[in-house]
Amino acid sequence: MSHPLSNRIKSLPTSQTLAMAAKARELKTQGKDIISLSLGEPDFNTPDFIKDAAIEAINQNYNSYTPVDGYVELKEAICTKFKRDNNVVYNPNQIVVSTGAKQSIANVAQVLLNPGDEVILPAPYWVSYSAIATLCEAKFIEIPSSIDTDFKITADQLEAAITPKTKMVFFNSPNNPSGSVYSEEEYRALAKVLEKHPNIFILSDEIYEHINYGVTPFSFAAIESMYDRTITVNGLAKAFAMTGWRIGYIGAPEWIAKACTKMQGQITSGTNCIAQRAAITAVLASPKKIQYMVDEFKSRRDIVLDLLSTIDGFKINIPEGAFYVFPDISAFFGKTIQGVKINNANDFSMFLLEKANVATVTGEAFGAPDCIRMSYAASELQLREAIKRIKEALQ
Repeated sequence: MSHPLSNRIKSLPTSQTLAMAAKARELKTQGKDIISLSLGEPDFNTPDFIKDAAIEAINQNYNSYTPVDGYVELKEAICTKFKRDNNVVYNPNQIVVSTGAKQSIANVAQVLLNPGDEVILPAPYWVSYSAIATLCEAKFIEIPSSIDTDFKITADQLEAAITPKTKMVFFNSPNNPSGSVYSEEEYRALAKVLEKHPNIFILSDEIYEHINYGVTPFSFAAIESMYDRTITVNGLAKAFAMTGWRIGYIGAPEWIAKACTKMQGQITSGTNCIAQRAAITAVLASPKKIQYMVDEFKSRRDIVLDLLSTIDGFKINIPEGAFYVFPDISAFFGKTIQGVKINNANDFSMFLLEKANVATVTGEAFGAPDCIRMSYAASELQLREAIKRIKEALQ
């Protein structure tokens, strides 16, 4: 018997990162010692000063519905943060607080995209970008890159991908899954192309901005000619180890922010009241207060890169942000290892799960079929053991 599901849900792919995490959990329940490097989730606790702010909010009896677009005090704090960290000026009417940056992105896509519109995705890109475009009945256009270009696209590539149907471009720096960071010079070169196409909007996903290793990220909205068409997306999940608190936000032209508020008002309404009060403290805090996490991520990155460099067939670059490595493993394609034929990155990722008990994510999910993503948001002990297992399985 077929179930009468909508075409909308039938067309929507399952998140590969969540699917691999679920598979790893399933194997763990079967007694297998799985090391999961698949999810992008910091393994730190939320800092105490943020937890204290949440406890204070509870004691002050914050328990009612919140404004759909967020508490005005939080929106004011976010404006302060944008000016301090990004040199971008927004007013509170341009801010919308949502239940995570994923909802922020979905809101923007829903209010701007029509069926048949095209969305340009520089690859590799976060898995949900393409799914969100599909949900809007838009078409996503991938611009390929490779490890040889540090997983960045050029202005010429962007120009070649634009058509009369292009409505949006999604940028993400520091990038998930590659960890690459676009410089101000690189972003300005891309902006020069977009200046010739005034009907294209830019979504700049900056969720990993504070997790960088000496290369300060640049906000696309800080380019004067792009400000009126750029939607800046950010949140607290990654840098503040607040994944479960579900706080994301946008800074955008006021008419887009108003439309996102209207959309959100019919789906989730306002975001959790306690998380919002804690978020005020988080966004106003100096980034130096979370530097200890960034320093630890950098140490882990260096360990992972050093260990992977000893495995023949892994081609690696040096990611300058986020907490992922994205090695090119295409050297294994066509080979048979332990009786398993490796045809593509999907096969390779499943081989590592089944033979090495290490969960990774295929690069195909990110528009980069020669790679796999490995998160180093895990303990040093787990990372060393995981790469030891991978090396042994491949030998």
